Amino acid sequence: MLERTYLLWNSRRRRTSHHFHWFFGLQYSSYCIKIIKNRGFRLRTKMRRGEHDINDKQTKFQYFYLRYNRIERTKMIYLVFAAVSIAYNGQVSAFHIRQLLHHTSTSTSTSTSTSTSTSTSLFSVVDIEENAPRDIQTMDEWASMCGVQKAEGVQYMSEDVDGTGGYRLDMSLMTTEDIPAESPVLFVPKEMVISSNKAVEEFGRLEDAEKLIISLNAGQELRQYYLMLKILAEWEGGEDSPWYPWLNSLPRYFQNAASMTPFCYKCLPSLMATLAMEERANLNHLQVKRVPFFSDNIKGYSDLWVWAYQIVYTRSFEANDGSGDLRIVPVADYINHGTETETAMGYDEEGNCYVQTTKDVPAGSPLRMSYGDPTNPSFLLARYGFLDESSPATFCKIILPHVNNELRDLGYAHDRMLFYKDTGEVSNEVWDVLLYQVLSSSNIARKRDLMKAHMDDDYETKQILHQQYYPETSAKLLEHIDTFINQLDELSTKSIGRDVNDHPRLPLIMRHNEFVRNTFFTVRARYFE
Repeated sequence: MLERTYLLWNSRRRRTSHHFHWFFGLQYSSYCIKIIKNRGFRLRTKMRRGEHDINDKQTKFQYFYLRYNRIERTKMIYLVFAAVSIAYNGQVSAFHIRQLLHHTSTSTSTSTSTSTSTSTSLFSVVDIEENAPRDIQTMDEWASMCGVQKAEGVQYMSEDVDGTGGYRLDMSLMTTEDIPAESPVLFVPKEMVISSNKAVEEFGRLEDAEKLIISLNAGQELRQYYLMLKILAEWEGGEDSPWYPWLNSLPRYFQNAASMTPFCYKCLPSLMATLAMEERANLNHLQVKRVPFFSDNIKGYSDLWVWAYQIVYTRSFEANDGSGDLRIVPVADYINHGTETETAMGYDEEGNCYVQTTKDVPAGSPLRMSYGDPTNPSFLLARYGFLDESSPATFCKIILPHVNNELRDLGYAHDRMLFYKDTGEVSNEVWDVLLYQVLSSSNIARKRDLMKAHMDDDYETKQILHQQYYPETSAKLLEHIDTFINQLDELSTKSIGRDVNDHPRLPLIMRHNEFVRNTFFTVRARYFE
C-alpha cells in the first residue's frame, strides 16, 4: 500500500510539473538576481546552452552556464541564469541550479591564484548566534521549488520551548486536515538528502582525521563526522550553497547536553550526568583541525563546529534501506519525536525520501516519529534537548559498579529496568536484579537456583524465591527510592538563586528531575504506603 500511494502521488507530480517548470525557473532566477543586486553586484548576462544527454540520469538537466568577470583588483563572480529545461522526470529543480552555482563559484575561487577566500567573502553566511532568527518561510518556498511535496494541510507550527518567547522556538510539522492511514505526507527528492556516504565520496577518506577519531575510541561516530564536514562546507559557501535556505531555517539554540554549562552538569542525577558527559566528550572528539580543505578561520571557529555537531546529532537518522547510510532529509527533519507516532519515513529505489501516515491522523494533530526508546527520557534529553513527559516509564536509576553476564541475562538494561510513571509498577527485571544482589551477599547456592530457574524459564521456582526473600528485596528497593529522592532534592537546592540568563537550560533540567522524582514517589506509594 505504501508503495502504491507513493507511485500515485509521483505520477501526479510528473503530469503537473511540466506546466510550471518554466515559471519556477524564471521565478528562481529573479530571486537569485535580486539577492546579488542587493549586495551591490553588477550583473552581466552572457549565456551559452549546455550539452547534456537528457537520458543520462547523472546530468538530467540542461543549464545556462554562469560566467564571471573581474572588477578592478577584486575578483567577483557575476551570476545569472534564465531557466532550467525540462528534467528527465518532468520535475523542476531549483536545487540543481543552486548546485551548479555552488560548483561554479568554487572552481572560480580556486582558479584565481591571488585570492585565498572562498565564496563566504561574496555571500553572507548563516548567522549561528543563539538569538538569530530562523527563516522558515524562505526555506518552505525553496523546498517547493526543489520538488518537495507536502500533503494538503501539512504545515509548520511553532512552540515556545521554555516560556521566554523570542528566538527559542521549536518548529515542527502538523496537519490542519484529516489524513487517513497509509497516506503520503511528504516527498523529498534524493538530490536534497544530505548523506554520510555521499559526503565520503565528495571529500574522500580523510585518513589523518579518522586515525585521530579512532584513537579517541570514537570510531563509531565517523558517519556523523563526515556529515558535520558537509554541513560546515555548505555553511562556508554562504548563499552560494544549494542548502542555504534550509541551513538558515535551522535552530541555533539547543538545550541538550552538548549545549549545557558546567554548572548544569552539577544539577543532573547520576545517569543523566553520565549521558551528558558522554555527549560532551563525543563533541570534543569530533574536531575539524585535521581537515585539509578548511581554512584556519573555520578550524578555529569552535562555535561553528559545535553548531554543526548539533545539527547532525539532532536531525540525522540511519536509512532503513539496509545501506547503513546516515542521512539528514530537509523538511522531513521537522518531524518531531513522539511516544505515540503518526508517521514513518522510507526511501524508494532511487533514494527519494517519502513519509506516510501509520494511522488515521485527525486535523490539528502533530506529525511525529520515534527518535528512540520512549522509556529512556534521560537519553532523549541528553541527545536531543527535550523532555518527553508522555514517556510511560523511566529507568529505575539502579547503577551497578559492575554488570556481569548473569545480570545481563536477568535483564539489567536501561530499557528493561523500569519504573512506570502512571501506575507505579516496577518491572520484573528490577525485582530479579534486586533478588540477585541479595542472594549474592547472603546465599550463593540460592543465587545459582535463581539463575538456573531463569535460564530454564522455570517461573514457579523464581516466584518461590521472590516470595521467600521479598522482605529483603523490598527493603532494598525502598532504600534505593528514598536515597535517590534525597539526591534529587539536593540537586534542586543547588539551582536556587542561579540566574537563568547564565544557565538557560537549568529550568529544563529541573523539569526532568521533577519528572523522575514524581515517578519515584508513585512507585513508593504503590508498594510502601
